[in-house]
Amino acid sequence: MPKSKLRSSVFFCQNCGYESSKWAGQCPACKEWNTFVEEVVDKSTSKSLQSVRAARSIEPKSVSQISVMDEIRISTHMEEFDRVLGGGIVRGSLVLVGGDPGIGKSTLLLQLCRELCSDNLKLLYISGEESLQQIKLRADRMGSFSDALSLLCETNLDLIRQVIERTKPDIVIIDSIQTMYNEAVGSAPGSVSQVRESTSVLMQMAKGTGVTVFVVGHVTKEGTVAGPRVLEHMVDTVLYFEGDRYASYRILRGVKNRFGSTNEIGVFEMRREGLIEVKNPSEYMLSGRPEGASGSVVACSVEGTRPILVELQALVTRTNFGMPRRTAAGCDHNRVNLLMAVLEKRLGMHLSDYDAYVNIAGGLKMNEPAIDLGIVLAIVSSYRDRAISDSVLVFGEVGLSGEVRAVSMAESRVAEACKLGFSECILPKVSVTPELSSYPIKLIGVSSVSEAVDLV
Repeated sequence: MPKSKLRSSVFFCQNCGYESSKWAGQCPACKEWNTFVEEVVDKSTSKSLQSVRAARSIEPKSVSQISVMDEIRISTHMEEFDRVLGGGIVRGSLVLVGGDPGIGKSTLLLQLCRELCSDNLKLLYISGEESLQQIKLRADRMGSFSDALSLLCETNLDLIRQVIERTKPDIVIIDSIQTMYNEAVGSAPGSVSQVRESTSVLMQMAKGTGVTVFVVGHVTKEGTVAGPRVLEHMVDTVLYFEGDRYASYRILRGVKNRFGSTNEIGVFEMRREGLIEVKNPSEYMLSGRPEGASGSVVACSVEGTRPILVELQALVTRTNFGMPRRTAAGCDHNRVNLLMAVLEKRLGMHLSDYDAYVNIAGGLKMNEPAIDLGIVLAIVSSYRDRAISDSVLVFGEVGLSGEVRAVSMAESRVAEACKLGFSECILPKVSVTPELSSYPIKLIGVSSVSEAVDLV
């Protein structure tokens, strides 16, 4: 056949990977606009792959014939990293690490290599963006590395596969997946087809040889991993490295994990010598809190199994325009509007003539309903210009009827408050159980917003 008939153009959605024979303004699968890009597909390659798959003899097995073994985990010697991974690195897993440019993804993984060098493990760091000299400069800044770590600068996936099969490392780090290319795919590196096929090759390599592969992925302006959504479905674990690049702290958040919880977070502090673990993030986030200031209250949120105390700040001022402004930083903007409507309806507070600004100090982002009561009390404190005691901790979900509803893990939240020296805790009345009475803290149960406001 002529070469022109073996190669044809198709259109892929950059968001979800949907394939179409013609261009469209809106993707029919994910409903996103202007996401279709044209790519060249080699039909001969796809046909040969289909023939190979058809030639294999596939026999299904019953459930009783399948033997289950406990997964073998490797400790990273970083408690925060192990917490997010679910207890350590699972052999043969494929982990995707995403984050904004300059946030510290390469630094985190290079520091992971330094910690694992002492465990008699062979590590291979493959970079498609930096030279060996640049990686060496960063490594010298972190500390000493042993010869167990090998560096390679290459973007051809076929050559990378040959190196992995020859050297047989235990852990491989790919930085980044957008720079890798497979010669069997005719499109350019970073395209939808290349990212998808390159990840497929790495997944087969990890599952077939037992090598653990860490893949760095770039993110879009919306904050998601660049490339088709199918990329996140293919890997075993998806980690996001978050935080303000101009602040010192970083948060490692797990959004998908086949071997552990998906709600855990790890907190790190960025320094010149690398990332330092923050063992007590509550104390770190509350440092520098103002004393005796109105509109400030400490609330407790839970990320996975870890309670974190955060400072909620609110500023309520009379508006100079016809429509008041509502601004929220770190929490859901619509949730703030809902809670202010509850205050107007249930407590008779006329907030329609006031601007409201709500902020979670430190740049954290919390969406758990347990901080509802803290947002309400911070708004009331600023509106009435009455400061709330610094020794009070608040948590509870607020309903549309003004009731304070129960939240999960109340005992863990109270224990965290005692550890940081709080003397009073305002919580839902239904959450006050005999088990909580053993803690050296005064528990105040409330059943409605009006009761909580009268207390403070």
